[in-house]
Amino acid sequence: MSNKDFRFLEIPRTPPRAVPVTIRVLGYGEISGDFAPEAAAGQAERCIDCGNPYCEWECPVHNYIPNWLKLVQDGRLFEAATLMHETNPLPEICGRVCPQDRLCEGACTLEQGDFGAVTIGSIERWVTDEAFRQGWRPDLSSVRETGRRVAVVGAGPAGLSCADRLRRAGIAVDVFDRQREIGGLLTFGIPPFKLDKSVVRTRREVLEGMGVTFRLGIDIGRDIAFETLLEDYDAVFIGTGAYRFVDGELPGRELDGVHDALPFLIANVDRLLDDAPVPAALNLAGKHVVVLGGGDTGMDCNRTAIRLGAASVTCVYRRDEANMPGSKREVGYSREEGVRFLFHRQPLAVLGSEGKVRAVRIVSTELVEGAHGRAQLRHVEGSETELRADVVIQAFGFRPSPPAWCAEHGIALDSSGRILAGQHGRLPFQTDHPQVFAGGDNMRGADLVVRAVHDGREAAASIARMLAEATVQAECAA
Repeated sequence: MSNKDFRFLEIPRTPPRAVPVTIRVLGYGEISGDFAPEAAAGQAERCIDCGNPYCEWECPVHNYIPNWLKLVQDGRLFEAATLMHETNPLPEICGRVCPQDRLCEGACTLEQGDFGAVTIGSIERWVTDEAFRQGWRPDLSSVRETGRRVAVVGAGPAGLSCADRLRRAGIAVDVFDRQREIGGLLTFGIPPFKLDKSVVRTRREVLEGMGVTFRLGIDIGRDIAFETLLEDYDAVFIGTGAYRFVDGELPGRELDGVHDALPFLIANVDRLLDDAPVPAALNLAGKHVVVLGGGDTGMDCNRTAIRLGAASVTCVYRRDEANMPGSKREVGYSREEGVRFLFHRQPLAVLGSEGKVRAVRIVSTELVEGAHGRAQLRHVEGSETELRADVVIQAFGFRPSPPAWCAEHGIALDSSGRILAGQHGRLPFQTDHPQVFAGGDNMRGADLVVRAVHDGREAAASIARMLAEATVQAECAA
């Protein structure tokens, strides 16, 4: 083996430098800086090019990670960007919002050996950003147009991924969304300090350059009937996400000062997009905020509340830190920015005075052995206490809210409202309506952005296959 195979011994894991806490909490800019080209190449050189690349297998879209790391080492930026896009239609977004510590970087051989994983996510982000800055764009010069048309309902990550792959297959795409901007939760749910909205706007420009048409501010079922899409297009992909919040059914949730996470985050992003002042409902100056929930949405609420001037932010989670669904990176950022965590605490009720929140009643929890040897949570007797709060944000997760037209057109759902696809021998991601495909959170339930990207990519492959087979059958019949 050459000395280069042991570069990880000479070069420590060094992510891009983050904006200092005292500065970043004053605004909503992204907190991670960019690599210099030589720094990106140096970090890429730490990859030992495993014979069995666990990072690649743990990535939901199975990125060719060692291969493009080698291209970065060699300074072949455009080739690296092209290779990234072979598996991931949105690499600059996944590089920012994926929980790499639980996926590619968590599986890195160097991480297992305590050398520190290769900074895969940061390199992925840098490659795409820099390639775009230098003028790289997807090459569709060899694509042959098929004359087929597909409607995509929802401009979130699943819809954008599907649109990208359909255009690469020579299929015309119109993407419909009820919002004024593309991105879905990428734009309206994820705060700008994690994903600057200029990144999504750049992706829109790239997709439009590929021939994708966006029809925004249109609510299918209200502005255009779903049956019109079935008549006008050869296939339809549904990527409408999961926006219905899980109600913890806590007594007192109707009190003034109780927010549900997604409306809270969307309202703040909306006013930032409009460059509007903070409305009264979001003015947290001097207030004590309690966030209930330990996922990434909870972390987004924590950090947004800090930027809205909260006097204190406390995050309550019923299990321990190791079992939090949120990424370690986001938990770490929250803690750096002043958020206090209370683990093994279960909220029981929101308490009020004169119609306004004053506290949250919580109880301590402990793990005990349950049925079939599985650990279960149990309330600790006599441990109830009150936690001061002026504002409570509930971040218990989300479920799909399927449009009424799903049932009207024979698109089957499960008991939780998720669209059923790929059932009964159908093509992957094909619903019970043979012309309609679905993917992302409306099929899985609330999940990672990268899994929605995967679903859109694979659904597009199924759509292209169906349309190609239909073309062959028509030609044979003729």
